[in-house]
Amino acid sequence: MGGWRPAVRARGDARGLDARRPRARVLGQEDLVEARALCARDPVTSVLAAARLEVAAVAGFAAAGGQAWGFPATGPLVAVCWSGANLVPVLSPDLVGRDADDAVAAFAATARAQGRRSSSIVGDRTAALALWDLLAPRWPPAREVRADQPSLAIARDPDVEPDALVRRSTLGEVDAVLPACVRMFAEEVGYAPAASPGSAYALRVRSLVAEGRSFVRMEAPGSAPDAGTGPGPFVAFKAELGAVAGGVAQVQGVWVDPLRRGRGLAAPGMAAVVVATRREVAPVVSLYVNAFNAPALATYRRVGFEQVGTFTTVLF
Repeated sequence: MGGWRPAVRARGDARGLDARRPRARVLGQEDLVEARALCARDPVTSVLAAARLEVAAVAGFAAAGGQAWGFPATGPLVAVCWSGANLVPVLSPDLVGRDADDAVAAFAATARAQGRRSSSIVGDRTAALALWDLLAPRWPPAREVRADQPSLAIARDPDVEPDALVRRSTLGEVDAVLPACVRMFAEEVGYAPAASPGSAYALRVRSLVAEGRSFVRMEAPGSAPDAGTGPGPFVAFKAELGAVAGGVAQVQGVWVDPLRRGRGLAAPGMAAVVVATRREVAPVVSLYVNAFNAPALATYRRVGFEQVGTFTTVLF
């Protein structure tokens, strides 16, 4: 994936974004069939954008929480970009060379005109880095660029016996699941999200639980010498299906309570998520992980995940 490279002229060259260059267009409901078909050409790489496009197709762009941009401005689409909480470029797999440069430049021009509205740029490494290369001279500095994130997928039974105690969480467990999600987010991103009742983050977690896309292993206080000592069961392992579209379910938020790490919960837990997801949600299960996180990579590969591409995330 990503068999092209942006032209050197891209960085800081305003001429690359002037009126002579091809432009993107804001997509409407009438464009969604074509946009989703383009995403279906590489469903693992495009699942983040495709999931939002599916919501837009059913309930409209306001419900999906963003816009979709298409390239070129007229004619058949060869690239789309979702612009919402995340900025997610998706290029046709056969778009290469100058054509690929033009698509990214068109999306950059649109993003620069609107100003930064997203908390991250994420997607195929080459497209995401090329987009940031064009936006960096005008947008505020990135907090972090995670340039090497292997994209992994599995479309078969796992190689590890599933943990029989991992199951979907229930709405009655949200008060235990939400703090675990906050702790995971803080470890992964570097700060805790606002998670007060009614906040966007709390509503997102509750929605994932209600939709059956939150998986947990709950343990009782005192179930191990170093286990939690709170008033009720705590989350020992968790994972969510953060994006589902086109026959692919992307796992996000994998986390093991610090007091339970080193006890072999992650691999069986992920195996249980894979089995349940492939049986009831989508035949392909994917995720992406930072290349420097060697223990997580080893766990996922032991379960049976294989690398199918590379992502990049630019965090603001």
